[in-house]
Amino acid sequence: MIGKKGAMGIIETHAHLYSSQFDEDRQELIDRAFEEGVDLFLMPNVDSESIEKMLEVEQQNPSICKAMMGLHPCSVNDTFEKELEQVETWLAKRKFCAIGEIGMDLHWDTTFIEQQKEAFKIQVQWAKQYKLPIAIHARKANQELLEILENTSLNGLNGVFHCFSGTAQEAKRVKDLGFYLGIGGVITFKNGGLDKVLEQVGYDQLVLETDCPYLAPLPYRGKRNEPRYISLVASKLAELSGKTYTQIVEETAINAKKLFVLD
Repeated sequence: MIGKKGAMGIIETHAHLYSSQFDEDRQELIDRAFEEGVDLFLMPNVDSESIEKMLEVEQQNPSICKAMMGLHPCSVNDTFEKELEQVETWLAKRKFCAIGEIGMDLHWDTTFIEQQKEAFKIQVQWAKQYKLPIAIHARKANQELLEILENTSLNGLNGVFHCFSGTAQEAKRVKDLGFYLGIGGVITFKNGGLDKVLEQVGYDQLVLETDCPYLAPLPYRGKRNEPRYISLVASKLAELSGKTYTQIVEETAINAKKLFVLD
């Protein structure tokens, strides 16, 4: 498909399309995004409770929706091994476009920090085993996750720091690993700081995402996010980088195709 504003369509690399917030108008919002030039939607898993709905959305839209498989750090607790058993079972059953979203979240609670580290390390090993990239959730945990990855034999493992919001130094470390920065609505926030980071590290290892229904870009901040708003992210990146909208769409789509298993 030819994107509405670009020669190549947008790849939305992080969309929770199965969220209950979309139950009333899911197909309509997918259609709206498609009209805006989005060609493909990648869906990260959260935990065992989200799998069925996620796979149902994929089945209903098989050519444009691709599922990931993983355990979100906010679903990690002292019985996380049982959740990981389901992840492992599904990874052995069929192909996914990535393992995700996985990582650490130290924003609300640090009770299970060691369990989060262990769950991440286990899923990284599965990513290497199945030759899949990883989609990383790193909320207030960039340092911890970068240290784990830098001390791991990656053997070709690749991935993205979803919704990147770290420092320029951390962004450089991500890029030095050969990983990508996932850029979403935060780039449009007036005091988000991400514009200054990208000014220092460049615009060459980026993929586009929304994290919908969360983190809507301006002027929709605080409202339900949806995939069509990804065009606002691309527009802001074009403005900041001095590139055209078409260049941003094409370059990020090429990056997404390099990173994720989309066949």
